[in-house]
Amino acid sequence: MLRPMARVCHTCGKGPGFGNNRSHSMVATRRRFDPNLQKVRILESGAKKRVLVCTRCLKANKVVKAG
Repeated sequence: MLRPMARVCHTCGKGPGFGNNRSHSMVATRRRFDPNLQKVRILESGAKKRVLVCTRCLKANKVVKAG
């Protein structure tokens, strides 16, 4: 599945990880582990901006949300 924008966190740069799906017969096919990214409006240098931020950064209050 093609995605138009990079699925990385705006704050920490966390991106997708890669691994394998394993079937019952242990046949490996490649898969992608996407980070839990949320679209949030933040204040950046006085301007409101909509960016993707991972939930870990949101929970740690690493971004200032725009009201």
